[in-house]
Amino acid sequence: MHDYRYSMDCSKDYIELVRQAQLGDKDSLDALAERFRGRLYAYVYRIVVDKDFAQDIVQESMLQMLKVIGKLERADRFWPWLRAIAFNRIRRAYNEGKNRRMRAIEKGAGRQGRGGQSEGGLAKLVAAELREAVLTAIKELKPQHRRVLTMRCYEEMEYSDIAEQTGCSELGARVRFCRAKRALRKRLSHKGFGRGFLLTALVVFGKLTAPSEAAAASISVTAATTKAGIAAGLLSLAGTKAGVISLVAAGVVGVGAGVISDGVEAGRMETMLGDMQIGQTVTKAAKGAEESWYYYPLGKGGPVMMRTVRWESEGAESYYQLWQDAEADYFFDQRKNTIYIYNSKMWGRGSAVQRLPTDSVQLREFISRVEGGEDEMEYVSGDGRGLLVIARRGGQGSEGVKVVHHRNMMNEEYFRYKWPSTANVVDKRDVMHMRGWTYFRVSGEIDGEQVRGRGRMPFVYAARKGYYPWLEMEVGKKFRIVDTGSEAVVYSGAETVAKYEGGSFFDGLGRPWMGLHTIDTVRRDAAARRVWFETELLAKGDRAQITLTCEEVKLVYTIDIEKDVVDTIEFSRNDRAGGELRFSYLQEIGEAAGEFASPRRTSLRMLPQNHLGGVWLVKLVDEEW
Repeated sequence: MHDYRYSMDCSKDYIELVRQAQLGDKDSLDALAERFRGRLYAYVYRIVVDKDFAQDIVQESMLQMLKVIGKLERADRFWPWLRAIAFNRIRRAYNEGKNRRMRAIEKGAGRQGRGGQSEGGLAKLVAAELREAVLTAIKELKPQHRRVLTMRCYEEMEYSDIAEQTGCSELGARVRFCRAKRALRKRLSHKGFGRGFLLTALVVFGKLTAPSEAAAASISVTAATTKAGIAAGLLSLAGTKAGVISLVAAGVVGVGAGVISDGVEAGRMETMLGDMQIGQTVTKAAKGAEESWYYYPLGKGGPVMMRTVRWESEGAESYYQLWQDAEADYFFDQRKNTIYIYNSKMWGRGSAVQRLPTDSVQLREFISRVEGGEDEMEYVSGDGRGLLVIARRGGQGSEGVKVVHHRNMMNEEYFRYKWPSTANVVDKRDVMHMRGWTYFRVSGEIDGEQVRGRGRMPFVYAARKGYYPWLEMEVGKKFRIVDTGSEAVVYSGAETVAKYEGGSFFDGLGRPWMGLHTIDTVRRDAAARRVWFETELLAKGDRAQITLTCEEVKLVYTIDIEKDVVDTIEFSRNDRAGGELRFSYLQEIGEAAGEFASPRRTSLRMLPQNHLGGVWLVKLVDEEW
């Protein structure tokens, strides 16, 4: 490869420029930013493959660089330092759900172009069809695959340097690179290109994303660059089910994985192989077969994301017909070849409560008492972050449940959607669901006392950190409740009446960021407290009523099924008047944001252990805290 990058990094004028910038010289800062902006854009774009996203990351990284350049200890390490700043920004953006809602599902993945200073002239170097095929194949890769390809093929980094940057061993870096190559080959083969096209595709992508035409002319990727070693190749092969079978049959992976001598621990190897084997999804099955996935990123009892696959004909390819991720809820209509994105979460057929395979014996027994009928859910024991439960029914020899633990299943290829690239996308969400969160107001009266309140609600898992749920509500001048997520407190004037575990005042309400429809959160909360409930779908089909009977207090919920929120809660009891709470949700925020200042959060170290559950709504009527 031509090493123009390294020669530029080591030039005396470049190092001097960094030193002057560290001393506060504004012209040097500007010159430094100008010199590296294009190169940084190329690096970022090759990982995210999204023009707007890349521009945002570059802008944020440059601003961060200007703020903290004085902390850089070695001027000759400026580029690796700047590159690390940018990648941390990328990682944070993905973790916070700012990755354009899994933009890989958008139509025309290759239409975004290359961006950067090379746009225009460089496009003429490659035929339009070839350019689109390569860009689409690259875009379909996982971000971590794009990153390691970028570092090895375009940043010309040694495997030892890649290992240092990614926090793994040198062998681990080689394995990751092998898997990235294999993934790219697979996608290129789907577009009609043979195995030998890999190098050409890497060169094409490098030229298309280069920061300038001069840099594009210098791009080359050789066979020597893409070699990773025999051990790495064997380990990367273990990432496929067929590969596992082949390695075991050949005696390569035995007790202790003895053939792997580059420091891979036997236990680590067995765990990796076990996860990989279970993680694969069979793509053909008998008519009527169904497979459901339940993923718990934070463990049992936390948020859950579900997907359901159904095979409508014998031997047909499967498509994920119902699917949730950290950003939204999807439905694929195979007959119309269309993906619909909805406001609401999945909920059970008819009026049945949504069961989860991790439900406790007590919870499922009580739900069965209320609903009657046969419980078809298969249950498992297990907990911990990254818990995945896979249930397969109807396929010959494939019934049963499998359990997997994986720290970051959402970023893995086998947990992503599998819909045709030709499918249309119809986004049916309203404004607040597209935003991923909203503010809401509470009004009403209880025993003649006026109620007023406000709060914030995330709709999706990705929004739960940046826009965590909170609630503040006053009942006349009697008392005020505040729930910040870190604690829930009841006040009477300035006096603290009671403290509870954070989130207590959201029990018995909708919590869409947890992955279940409001219909089910309300009923499951009731069942957890052994409170009897009844469900009625109203005439128009867009509303449901759920009636809870708790001793002498009756609560009647009206729930908007499409928006997946509580509209009203009516209270009544035998010996005195009840009341009603009314909820309204802001589609547009605008100037109203000023009235929704978040209440101050208390340190988690002060967290009380007493959890109210949905009975707090009964206490709201009884005033017995």
